[in-house]
Amino acid sequence: MKFSGRPLPLTNAPLQYAPNGEMGVVYLFANIAKKLQFRIEEIRASYPDCIAYRQVGDREKMVKIEFEYRSRNFKLHRHNPKLCDCIVCWHHDWHDVPRHIEVIELKKFFGVPFKVWIQAAVKSEQHWLDECDRTDWVLSSRVTEGDLLLMYRGSPACSITDIFRFCGTGKVYEGGKRKGKVFSGDVERICKLDAPIFLDDMRNHNVLRTSSFIRSNMQGRGGLLVSEYWPHLYAMLCARNPKHRRTFAKFAPEKLSA
Repeated sequence: MKFSGRPLPLTNAPLQYAPNGEMGVVYLFANIAKKLQFRIEEIRASYPDCIAYRQVGDREKMVKIEFEYRSRNFKLHRHNPKLCDCIVCWHHDWHDVPRHIEVIELKKFFGVPFKVWIQAAVKSEQHWLDECDRTDWVLSSRVTEGDLLLMYRGSPACSITDIFRFCGTGKVYEGGKRKGKVFSGDVERICKLDAPIFLDDMRNHNVLRTSSFIRSNMQGRGGLLVSEYWPHLYAMLCARNPKHRRTFAKFAPEKLSA
């Protein structure tokens, strides 16, 4: 089973589907600007894109806003951060954004569903899964607050043993010459599985065995996005871990398209 290529459906939004460019970001922001106490004075073609005023106590403060689909595009476009107070984006993936710049990630306002990732843990890292219910973990820069993390222990266990979620806070650091910049974030445990899902189980599944994460032998820097296969993984988890079904229900597959 694979989901269609359409953008994610939105709830309580003037757009039926998630935007795929900057114009959609502008449109959605215009619909919640008043709620966020912004009064828009000007939207223009030159940088920064928008001049607005925001109520602060009994006064209004000028806010210079730049619209981006992804926040990291601000850096790619080589904008001068000194001339901007706020980035309004659909997805926030620039984790070393200058401290003085506020980032408003619009997806948080429009009911976007969580994503599901497989996070591999090599032998030297696996003790953290036993010792900590909350820890720092290397993640994909595309992860979003509330995403589900299926923790996969490599050799010799070769199995998914724990379920965590991303808490929404993270940082970028230098991971060495080979790794380059690495993003790590705060994750917390949802549950430890009574019955793990083994690599051989997934290899023998009629759908999962065709997935990219099985074909790549569970290798992937920062995490493997597996949302499209979540219905099958979810069914396996529930069948083997009935004690946790109520916990799993919060992340039922139908919520991915809610």
